[in-house]
Amino acid sequence: MKQHLGRQSGVQKVDVSLIDGKVDVTPKDDGQIDPVQLLKAVYDSGVTVAEMDVTARGKIVKDASGSLALQVSPNQSFAIAARDSLRTVEPFASSPTVVTIRGELYRKPAGKRKAPSSGPLKLVILEVQKKE
Repeated sequence: MKQHLGRQSGVQKVDVSLIDGKVDVTPKDDGQIDPVQLLKAVYDSGVTVAEMDVTARGKIVKDASGSLALQVSPNQSFAIAARDSLRTVEPFASSPTVVTIRGELYRKPAGKRKAPSSGPLKLVILEVQKKE
């Protein structure tokens, strides 16, 4: 079964296997997938998402409030959740060092059937690799 997520402009197609529960999202050749828009498109379709992990490469920057964020392009960044793992990226703040972060962008709150997809999402760092 294939489905097109119209609101997510960077997506070419989505392959969903009803047999083994796997989902494969294929980006357009000239498109970028925005995880926040993808999560919203999934929720708008009526599907409940339990969690979303992402892997992204970029620079650690400070946003307008002084909080740390992963900037993946000049126009796209992800706020980093304030946790113990934040210390692993603090040394890279405002430096030209590029890092790859694997993190949890979304987890459904316990006890709720469906969380609202609005509101800012914060990246919870699971793993950091410095680009050599």
